[in-house]
Amino acid sequence: QVQLVESGGGLVQAGGSLRLSCAASGRTFTDYAVGWFRQAPGKEREFVAGISRSGGSTNYADSVKGRFTISRDNAKNTVYLQMKSLKPEDTAVYYCAAVSGGYYYISSRLYDYTIWGQGTQVTVSS
Repeated sequence: QVQLVESGGGLVQAGGSLRLSCAASGRTFTDYAVGWFRQAPGKEREFVAGISRSGGSTNYADSVKGRFTISRDNAKNTVYLQMKSLKPEDTAVYYCAAVSGGYYYISSRLYDYTIWGQGTQVTVSS
C-alpha cells in the first residue's frame, strides 16, 4: 500500500510561486496515477491536475492551465505541483491522491482516487 505525504505549502503574495511535493512510500508507486486536488473553506474538493504512471500524460483544470505544472520523478517516488502566478482564489488545502490504472491513465474524478495524503495549506494574499 502506498502512503502519501504532501509538503511545500505556505503563505505567498499574489503573483508568486510555490512548489508542492507529494512523497510516496512503498515500492509500487509506479503503479499509480497521481492527482492534485484542493479544497477551499466552504467549498467542495476539486481537481487541479493529474499525471499518469509514466508521467507521459497530464491533465489540468481550466482554472490552472498555463499557471500550474504537474510532474513526477519515479526514481524519487515524488510528484510535484509547480504553481506560478498565484491568485488569492488559489487559497486552499491541497491534497495529492493516487489511483491505480493503465500506463497512460489519468482521472479527474475525486471518487476514483483510493489513497490520499493529509493535505498542505496554500494561502495567497492579495
